Amino acid sequence: MSDWTQLAAGQTYPAGTLYVVATPIGNVADLSLRALHVLGLADAIACEDTRNTGQLLSRVGLQRPLVAVHEHNEREAAVRIVERLTAGERIAYVSDAGTPGISDPGARLVEAVRAAGLKVVPLPGPSAAVTALSVAGDMLESGEGRFTFVGFLPGKAKARQDAIAKLAALDHAWVFYEAPHRIAETLAALADGLPGTRRLLIGRELTKLFEETPVLTVAEAPAWLAAEATRGKGEFVLVVEGAGRAEAADDGAPNPEAERVLKLLLPELPAKRAAKLAAAITGAKTDALYKLALAQRADRGDEGDENDGED
Repeated sequence: MSDWTQLAAGQTYPAGTLYVVATPIGNVADLSLRALHVLGLADAIACEDTRNTGQLLSRVGLQRPLVAVHEHNEREAAVRIVERLTAGERIAYVSDAGTPGISDPGARLVEAVRAAGLKVVPLPGPSAAVTALSVAGDMLESGEGRFTFVGFLPGKAKARQDAIAKLAALDHAWVFYEAPHRIAETLAALADGLPGTRRLLIGRELTKLFEETPVLTVAEAPAWLAAEATRGKGEFVLVVEGAGRAEAADDGAPNPEAERVLKLLLPELPAKRAAKLAAAITGAKTDALYKLALAQRADRGDEGDENDGED
């Protein structure tokens, strides 16, 4: 037995306990040594899908009795799990991927076990939301590290639009999951419902072979998705920048992208028109861009723009 295995085995794992075990979201090597030990120790493993869990156990060389506990039978299955725990068994619970109870079944089972006066022990591990947030960079700084976990946005267009409108005012980042068949609609809804410069991290196929974590503006995201057919496949988790940071950028100088666009337009257009067009393209404020345009022309010693009084 290796030193690491001894560390996992050396802890106490009492009988009559439900062990809530986080499992990999893609890469099987992310299964912790402690999770591996408890799965092997359990008298049975309750799981969201016996086929998926059976494949995981096979890959790590384990064979344990499996009990299906999913969203359609969780209440009824919880009664049987409580009976087995009361008889002194150790039961591990896993969802298909990640941490149970986080947009996955498990909450009702945990509640039933606690209500019966039995012990519940969590084994931490992979979570797609936390994995994406860990590479969100300074998107978390606007809320001093705070974030809101949304789960899934509503499937219907109107309800999704309303949800985005409410979330748009949050001064900190928000994170949610999305299915591949809805990702295009969701990115389009974000582009419609948020300022174009609001940043978005798209976590696609996290921990898997074709993992991607681009950071784009919401205005750029639909085109990014459409650029390659394979980008619409896989599992998604999205982190949206909070309004606090985005609005702070708008209150001061225009962001670098807006300045770049303005610089390209200014030699060809009057200052006011260049500012309006740059604002429409980037989502920055027209007034701030117009002031910048006038300042840049003054620095170059340009004559006043005869068309600046238009519009």
